[in-house]
Amino acid sequence: MPQPTDSTPVFWRDPALPFIEVRAIADGRKLRYGRHAHSTFSIGAVTGGRSTYLNGNTLEHVHAGAVVIVDPDVVHACNPVADEAWAYRMFYLDVGWLAKLQHAQGFGTQAEFVPFTQTLTWHAELFAGLNALYDVLVNPRMDVPRKESAVTQYFTALQRALNPAPQENTPREPNQRLARAAEFIDGNYTRTLKLEEICAAADLSPSYLIRAFREQYGMTPHAYVVNRRIEFCRAQLRRGHAIADVAAEAGFADQAHLQRAFRQFVAATPGQYRGQSACG
Repeated sequence: MPQPTDSTPVFWRDPALPFIEVRAIADGRKLRYGRHAHSTFSIGAVTGGRSTYLNGNTLEHVHAGAVVIVDPDVVHACNPVADEAWAYRMFYLDVGWLAKLQHAQGFGTQAEFVPFTQTLTWHAELFAGLNALYDVLVNPRMDVPRKESAVTQYFTALQRALNPAPQENTPREPNQRLARAAEFIDGNYTRTLKLEEICAAADLSPSYLIRAFREQYGMTPHAYVVNRRIEFCRAQLRRGHAIADVAAEAGFADQAHLQRAFRQFVAATPGQYRGQSACG
């Protein structure tokens, strides 16, 4: 895998380890992320420069040494501060895989993912460990069992450091009508959706839906649709599908429309994302 040296993002993934993906960039000062969310658990190490870090409704200023933690489907965005070579490494974990690891350590009662209570840590060992994990994963001389063991060891240590005592989490019950709106989008995002369709599915007025949906999910219904499409595109591109085909399958008007949205939500082009994968 090539090492990042400029503003071009570098992605690592391996079909033998489908539960983890890595993104790295050496100079992100020109990158701008829109508010977005992932279905995966995300964790990143800031290795240079400074950036703002939005997680839900909390905005932090971070710099080298920070470890940012983003639970699944939480709206977030990181953007550079000043003209500095902001650098970072992000890891994306399959929620089911991580939930099984948590359950094996006594967290949760039904092997469901237990959210992390912290969104940011300056824990030096966790920062060093994440960078060491990156070096193992991208090393072509390391075999798959060694890489899988390194992933398991790191996320076991992360769980023990940030959630030291197994506990029952009782998340806030979502507004059921808003949940119906989200479910309707989840089942129909690859086609053109009109606001009135979503309102009808949730039995809500447009004005209430837009305001309350953003409060509940951190983005407007339209942004939620686009975010779901981008998540779909990422999965299809990882499988090597042609960009034009992916754009059509996801419901984008054309490939140019996908390009614009992909840059906004991923800060990379579909070609960069699709073309950069390295197996060790």
